[in-house]
Amino acid sequence: MSERKLRAWQAAGVIDADTAQRIRAWEADNGRPLVLWAVIGIAVLSIALGLISVVAANWDDIPVLVRLGAHFALLAAAAFALWYLAHDADRPWREEALLFVFGALGLTFFGHLGQAYQTTSPLWQPLSAWLVLFGPLVLLRGQGAPTALALMGVLVVAVWNYAVWSRSGPMEVLRFALPTALPLVFAPLGAVLRYSSRRTWFWQRLEELGFAYGLGGASLLAIIAGFERFSRGGDSPQMLQAILLWALAGLVAAAVTWRARPDPSGRAAATVLAGSAVILLLTWPLSGNQVIGALLFMALWALVGWMALKGQWRGVFQLAVAVLALRLIVLSFELDDDLLTSGFGLIGAGLLILAIAWGARWVARTYAPAKAMPEDAP
Repeated sequence: MSERKLRAWQAAGVIDADTAQRIRAWEADNGRPLVLWAVIGIAVLSIALGLISVVAANWDDIPVLVRLGAHFALLAAAAFALWYLAHDADRPWREEALLFVFGALGLTFFGHLGQAYQTTSPLWQPLSAWLVLFGPLVLLRGQGAPTALALMGVLVVAVWNYAVWSRSGPMEVLRFALPTALPLVFAPLGAVLRYSSRRTWFWQRLEELGFAYGLGGASLLAIIAGFERFSRGGDSPQMLQAILLWALAGLVAAAVTWRARPDPSGRAAATVLAGSAVILLLTWPLSGNQVIGALLFMALWALVGWMALKGQWRGVFQLAVAVLALRLIVLSFELDDDLLTSGFGLIGAGLLILAIAWGARWVARTYAPAKAMPEDAP
């Protein structure tokens, strides 16, 4: 505890002298030797980097079977440790860290195999193999954000790599739109399981990631709609079918979330998912105009801000205000190509940016909901 903070709190009347003294005594008895731990951490990092450097310098001289055997042994040791910790409910974060390491070892093992035997394949194939072999374990044992992020990240990269790789083949809509809509399933899945499982934090993180994926996809398509007319070109029928499929997936996710979470936060999340689906549908007939594309984007994020008030999501509300302010600034430059051709244009642009930034800050501080507990997040 900082002595300066204690004195400031005492001077402001937040605490009295006796309380400050008790805090100092408690910190003296229970404080952690941060400097010592920092030195130990630097030493461990140095040793680890040294081992990696030694192995890397002699990589080609190490027999392939020895390398793969050592890698597999690490995998087996991590698997045994996970099995050993299966009933250790008092240390969930230790299990979470070990599960993350186990998944990372499994993912790098596929790359190790490809490097050892000089084989090549599209990225989605080893990632899909990882999802099949390690994904169920992550879903069954994940405890928090690290494993949830790892699972979502691998899935997103796998489906988009597959979609890009297979676009030239037949059944383009099923090969492109259906896989890329798959990560959205985490939103309703997390909404259903977050209250029926003891691993609430893990399912909450997965739900938030699925929610962010749906919102981000609709936002990106609204931006693209401002510059490209979707109903024009040889692939326009496939684009329409993809938009319809994405919107349908968003509406289903919204319906499941609405039913699984009847609280204000759940209803707000379901409304944003449904709104994202509606924006997706509107991008088809309204695409090709910068102003219309910007209005679609801002309408979506205005809905996000409104629902953030309903769901008491302080951070999301502040993010929505910031995003809307940034989009207004970008739109002002898009509508006047000659804005920066003169000194007066530069002055006007600077004043406009300052005004929007001040207004956004005032709105965020005035209307933002109170800070919520972690379980109240979307």
